[in-house]
Amino acid sequence: MLRGNRKKYKVSNVETIIGQKTILHGDVLFSGGLHVEGAVKGNVIADDDPEAVLILGERGSIEGEVKAPHVLLNGSVTGDVHATVSAELSPRARVTGSVYYKMIEMAMGAEVNGNLVHLEEEKPPSLVKQELNNGMKPEIELRVKNS
Repeated sequence: MLRGNRKKYKVSNVETIIGQKTILHGDVLFSGGLHVEGAVKGNVIADDDPEAVLILGERGSIEGEVKAPHVLLNGSVTGDVHATVSAELSPRARVTGSVYYKMIEMAMGAEVNGNLVHLEEEKPPSLVKQELNNGMKPEIELRVKNS
């Protein structure tokens, strides 16, 4: 598994908590850390913070799409999960929808009722330009005639 490469998320990184007895209707846009122990009936989306983390507790549920760099699930999600950096599904995680990820860790007992879709690493623009210059031939060749 990925235990050696995995970044540990401290509780201090969580700025927002949706408590066990809370039901939130509507979309949630967050930055930093969000811990959900209650229910969210709407999409949960991280802003442009590359370190943003969503933690869904054992009693938590989300009915909607999830988009965040780091996603740690131990509750239920009904909708697609987009983890742009890493996804961790704990033993009680239940996803009814597809999981899009670059790096994933699933514990025994976690369920995904949908597709697991690996996201390819994006190449930096300079590397793409270098590949074009080194390996590709143009479809049309122009020749200039000297007179």
